[in-house]
Amino acid sequence: MGDLVQILILFIAAVLLAAAARRVGAPYPIFLAVGGAVLAFLPATPSLSIPPELVLALFVAPVLLDAAFDTSVRDLKDNWLPVVSLVVVAVSLTTAAVAVVTHWLIPDIPWGAAIALGAVVAPPDAVAAIAVLRQLNPPYRILKVLEGESLLNDASALLIFRLAVGAVTDNGFSPVSVVPTLLITVVGSAAAGFVLGWLMLRLTAQVKHIPTAIILQFVSTFGVWILADEIGLSGVLTMVCYAITLARTAPAVTPARSRIPSYAVWDTVVFAVNILAFIFIGLQMRPILESLKEENRWPYLAVAGAVLFTVIAVRVAWHMTFNASLRLWYHRFGFHPPRPMLRPSVGSGLVISWSGMRGIVTLAASLALPENFPYRDLIVLTAFSVVLGTLVIQGLTLKPLLKALDLHDDDPVGREVNAARERALEAGLASLKDHQSPIAEVVRKEIKTHLANESRDGAGEDAQTALSIHTELYQKALHAARKAVLAMRVNKEIGDDAFHQIEEELDWLDMAEG
Repeated sequence: MGDLVQILILFIAAVLLAAAARRVGAPYPIFLAVGGAVLAFLPATPSLSIPPELVLALFVAPVLLDAAFDTSVRDLKDNWLPVVSLVVVAVSLTTAAVAVVTHWLIPDIPWGAAIALGAVVAPPDAVAAIAVLRQLNPPYRILKVLEGESLLNDASALLIFRLAVGAVTDNGFSPVSVVPTLLITVVGSAAAGFVLGWLMLRLTAQVKHIPTAIILQFVSTFGVWILADEIGLSGVLTMVCYAITLARTAPAVTPARSRIPSYAVWDTVVFAVNILAFIFIGLQMRPILESLKEENRWPYLAVAGAVLFTVIAVRVAWHMTFNASLRLWYHRFGFHPPRPMLRPSVGSGLVISWSGMRGIVTLAASLALPENFPYRDLIVLTAFSVVLGTLVIQGLTLKPLLKALDLHDDDPVGREVNAARERALEAGLASLKDHQSPIAEVVRKEIKTHLANESRDGAGEDAQTALSIHTELYQKALHAARKAVLAMRVNKEIGDDAFHQIEEELDWLDMAEG
């Protein structure tokens, strides 16, 4: 019971740290990282551990599903080139550079362990970066590149991580088998994610009890990850494809009364998972520091500092090189995006380069190493140092950098939201064109009030029959509005950010009527 009380106290402290971060306008992962570091030096903190095989499923699966569900496939396709550059090239270069630096500083470390360390610290987590950037309304393209990178770089890094760990634990590595294995993993994971998403929708479509539906969402999330892992697929890629499949089809069949509480629960769980990750990594740090021999302490800290410098330098060097090449290409052949967006510039390259803060995936992957993995203590210590260092150094300076660069676009999401609102209003009113009763007129005024910002001056009737007719017409109009907005999304007239905003507005209209 004492450990439980201590964990609850730590949880409350983490919530207070997050609240303090919001008050000062800083991303809460920075404060959580600092709090986790403090835990390493506090006496009497509980000594808790999680089985390594459960760490990634517990900490990464729900966070990844939440991020993938909100991902705009259209915008991901529009920005595929910089995303692929960061997801594949930047991750690979960072992994290789970290492995070389680590092996140079500690020659006795196996190459497999050094590569595993590189894969652990390679993938940035855009949560902190986006938390900073959204406060300043940056160009939409920058956000989409970072979100796409954050979503997919976990897959590339964890694939390398799994191969490196397997090479160490199995005492062997076959380069000939790597390419076929990667191809099978990628294709199989994508197919499995799609099939599982389709099955999940079919199995839960008739579940009307909201708590049951939400529980099934969590059970299926962890189940998909565990299943993918058990059959040798990538949990990250499978989860991404699973979530995108749900996101493309669920809005048309999920009622607002289920969606609103479901979103609220998921936001809370993702926040709690981030808190728990930093708490547990903090609890791991103290025994590691205590167990380090005096002759290893400073060399390990030197490795952590060198790796921190390496991950920052490699990202900046690579992306600024890529950015310069892209600008040269567009200067020579013209910039012809599929829809209006910010043209790549030195400023946008600097912001993306400096948005490489590490987070929950780095923490979870380090904890997921087997207990007897060589140099595990070094990897966990270095992983936490990189997370803490990048959050503090880059997280606290990203906001001044963006202000100094003064980058802006013409608010494409706001423009698409207005277009979707107009289309929804037209569809809703068109659905009532054959109804000329006073009740229908009340519904028209209510729809106009909510979707065209007109003042509400209609009044309802008390009679049960009138109320029933009113509800029927109101729901008919909302249904037509939803269909129109869904069609705009399918036709790629609007992206997922605009879609989710107007979807939320329609959901609250639906709830208000109920």
